[in-house]
Amino acid sequence: MPTSFDESVTEPSRADGGKADERFRGEEPLLLTTTRATSGGERTTPLGHVRHGASLLVFGAGPGAPDHPDWYRDLLAHPMVRAELGAETFQALAVPAEGARRAELVEHALRILPGHGGGRDGTTPSPLVVVLEPAEPDGWEGPREVRTLADKIMEVHAWLRGQLRQVAAQADAHLAARAAHEGPGEPPAPGLGLQIRQRCLAFCQALRFHHVGEDAHVFPTMARHHPALAATFARLTEEHRTVARIQDDLVALLADVATADPERFRRELEAMSRELNAHLDFEEETIVPLLADVPWPPAPPSGPAGAGRGHEE
Repeated sequence: MPTSFDESVTEPSRADGGKADERFRGEEPLLLTTTRATSGGERTTPLGHVRHGASLLVFGAGPGAPDHPDWYRDLLAHPMVRAELGAETFQALAVPAEGARRAELVEHALRILPGHGGGRDGTTPSPLVVVLEPAEPDGWEGPREVRTLADKIMEVHAWLRGQLRQVAAQADAHLAARAAHEGPGEPPAPGLGLQIRQRCLAFCQALRFHHVGEDAHVFPTMARHHPALAATFARLTEEHRTVARIQDDLVALLADVATADPERFRRELEAMSRELNAHLDFEEETIVPLLADVPWPPAPPSGPAGAGRGHEE
């Protein structure tokens, strides 16, 4: 039996492939799964939503709420989320709207559905508006078919390069807007903003996951089969450490985007771009071709019938 309000919405919605719920003004709730900020486990929260172009808007607690909801703190720590809407499930980048953009998006939601808001009764516009954007970088074109481990690594490399280019473009645009501001009107904020923070943090977390996987599994396995490439694997591992140091500096800068120095952030991004692209180029030249015959996804482990099961009396 469901033990919480969220479970009482989530379980029937999944069982029925999504359906209208009177607790959400007769709408179909969006199920947002975040990575918990502290434990790293999963949390699924049903939320009201509104479409906005290629994105979705979700809403937090209404005015007067004592604190940000748990799912909001989660996505600030881990920007990549999973969304379920009816039978559709997809990954997204969660970006909280700020300032004038937040006000604009609240007005957009109210025009589409008067009285809509983030509270579960849908009666009050929310001070928290989160935009669920496509997780892929602009202009993303992954491989048409991933059949080998080489294909998979190339897909990840293309995604990482695309994310890094997009973060750099956003940082350049922010600096250009500050430099060009003249006359009346509010200048761009002195910090970086959540748009840049969320995409850069998602990039850094994906990069760390990719490199940890290579260090723990791919490189040691390949080294056993290609002992002549010991120097190559040593160089790749050292390059991972160099990239990780720059990555740590970026994450530290993103801890407070309101006071982060955009110029320093841009310099760190340039260093990341130089080091990472040189590393990916070298990896693609030296070891990726050796993985062209390794199937992806990997085949399930084979074994005698009943392997892995407990003894049956």
